[in-house]
Amino acid sequence: MAEQDYYDILGVSKDASEKDIKRAYRRLAAKYHPDVNHEPGAEEKFKKINEAYETLSDSQKRAQYDQFGSAGPQGAGGQGFGGFGGGQAYSNFGGGFDDIFSQFFGGGGRTRRDPTAPRQGRDLQYAMTLDFMDAVFGKTTTIKYDRDAECKTCHGTGAKPGKSPITCPRCHGVGVITSVRQTPLGNMQTQTTCPECNGTGKIIKPEDRCDTCHGAGHVHERHELEVKVPAGVDDGQQMRLQHQGDAGENGGPAGDLYIVFRVTPSREFRRDGSTIYVDRDISFAQAALGDEVKVKTVHGDVNLKIPAGTQSETNFRLRGKGVPHLNGNGNGDEHVTVHVKTPKSLNKRQREAMLAFAAASGEDVKGVKKTVLDKLRDAFEDK
Repeated sequence: MAEQDYYDILGVSKDASEKDIKRAYRRLAAKYHPDVNHEPGAEEKFKKINEAYETLSDSQKRAQYDQFGSAGPQGAGGQGFGGFGGGQAYSNFGGGFDDIFSQFFGGGGRTRRDPTAPRQGRDLQYAMTLDFMDAVFGKTTTIKYDRDAECKTCHGTGAKPGKSPITCPRCHGVGVITSVRQTPLGNMQTQTTCPECNGTGKIIKPEDRCDTCHGAGHVHERHELEVKVPAGVDDGQQMRLQHQGDAGENGGPAGDLYIVFRVTPSREFRRDGSTIYVDRDISFAQAALGDEVKVKTVHGDVNLKIPAGTQSETNFRLRGKGVPHLNGNGNGDEHVTVHVKTPKSLNKRQREAMLAFAAASGEDVKGVKKTVLDKLRDAFEDK
């Protein structure tokens, strides 16, 4: 497969100036750097951008690239102009990267959050199963779930009343341990989470730890919460309850609780959003002569007028007899599909009436020849 052109990667023309190339590189590097873009393929894209810039920003390498392509004068088996075979990795912290990312993130290389800054707690999820009608009209219910709550004894500090955490002596409060090692690319700086304070920058002396939470600042609890389910929720929808998740850290707010609804299906109704669908069987006589029949809705039984001459599979709409609109006004509609049922067997009078109807309609319908069982049934019905 042919390699992508370096100019295309940076989005510049082949006669682009050094300033244009640098500007394009800064824009793309800021967009695809793995520290800020976690989408699939972003890291590989960033490597290609870096490789293209390494070549086009150097006048000698650019001239060779324009003449020979990315393989260079040594042919396809060489390393390419980046000198790394597949593009330079994003761990290059020297010079250019520090300059670029100090403009965007206030410092060189990877960003590091303040370990003492307030942090929101973890979000939680709760699956709630609802009866079909409860989902339609809503309900108030009480749920129980496990969460980490702020310790009421130390109010989240982890220390006994009157005591406070101290600055970590190993990382001096920054939460990370920095080390420098030499590589073929030059000195490379790496940072790891401080094992003493676990990145918080603070420690609590063993004798000063809270007797309730033992220094954690939070306790595991079985939490009980009253939940008002709104009318009209549907299967798969979710509701967010703020600050009902795990406790925050360093004075940060608690996370949120997401309730995901699972609605059990109904034997009588089918639902699509706020619209309800039902089926209603009617007889041939009702369809031909017209009638008024009872129809089930989620709001109770209603009368439905069947006009004379109604055909099977005709759909009728009952306005406002569907599901309440979620967080809105009014209800959806109900659609009723009528099915004209043909009787599987007829008694003597029904058969005679049907034959008379056929004759009046000009139809020569002979009917099915009677069986012995039919004749016996007719004899008993005549007595």
